[in-house]
Amino acid sequence: MGDLPLRACIKGTGSFLPEIVMTNKDVEALCPTTNDEWIRKRTGIEQRHRSKDGEGSSVLAIEAAKLAMADAGVTAEEIECIICPTVTPDQISPCVSQLTQAGLGAVNASAFDINAACSGFVYGLQAADAFVRAGVYKTLLIIGAETTMRLLNWEYRDTAVLFADGAGAVVVVAEEYDGGVLMTNVGADGTGEELLSMPQGGFRHERTPENLEDEEWKILMKGPELYKRAVHIFESEIRNALKQGNVGVDDIDLFIPHQANARIIETVRERVGLPTEKCFVNIDHTGNTVAASIPIALDEANKAGLIKKGDLVLFAAFGAGLTWGSALIRW
Repeated sequence: MGDLPLRACIKGTGSFLPEIVMTNKDVEALCPTTNDEWIRKRTGIEQRHRSKDGEGSSVLAIEAAKLAMADAGVTAEEIECIICPTVTPDQISPCVSQLTQAGLGAVNASAFDINAACSGFVYGLQAADAFVRAGVYKTLLIIGAETTMRLLNWEYRDTAVLFADGAGAVVVVAEEYDGGVLMTNVGADGTGEELLSMPQGGFRHERTPENLEDEEWKILMKGPELYKRAVHIFESEIRNALKQGNVGVDDIDLFIPHQANARIIETVRERVGLPTEKCFVNIDHTGNTVAASIPIALDEANKAGLIKKGDLVLFAAFGAGLTWGSALIRW
């Protein structure tokens, strides 16, 4: 062993967006209460991707994982743990991570899902970091994968224009390095469940032909209240990450936020003093892909050459539950 600590380092990235593209004009046709101008102004979204029927989150996860593994130069047999943050599993059991394990042939990997909504990737990164620091695993996959467009009520524009499908993956490896994952922080407040939720789909109530038509089978959101909470908690998480990491805003080389809404991202960026060029935004062509948004954005930034060795990268997320999280990584 060397003199450097064993740290969780992101070795490879990959992302996958389904073939079907829905523009704002396509959304207009399904949601008569909105239009392209309103969507762009309120969310920054121009288009999003939608999975085909039968193309579950595991299918998207497998494709993203293959790309991340190729980028990292690791084989399926080398993967020791698969973590899938998702709120849209193919089925109750086996979970997305287990279906992905089978699809990849990762025969030596444990596998489990995380349901922390849009903060799921940061939750997964914290778990992977803890596993590495404890010496449990040396090579892990984290795959955010979502098919949320199946949960939309097309008559309710606040959610109909936002959510989208996709998957993003990272390979995390244990390396002797003074960088890697420097800090993670996650939190939750279950008292805020009414701000963004999907009450049905579990087993609190019996399924009947009548309640299958209930609104509660779709995503429900109180937009204005959620916006206020999101901005406040986003800003708080960023400041907390900087404090824990003992760094300043000027030290950040790239900020990759959860792609919830372009207005939220811009408001938070201005409040903490991050320059526009250091804030990566791709929601215009991806929409809000929930737990997949940060790893998809990270992969796009990585492939675009926006991150180099030694760069300090900041993640921050806020989601239903309510949940939130932040992380600092030395690339």
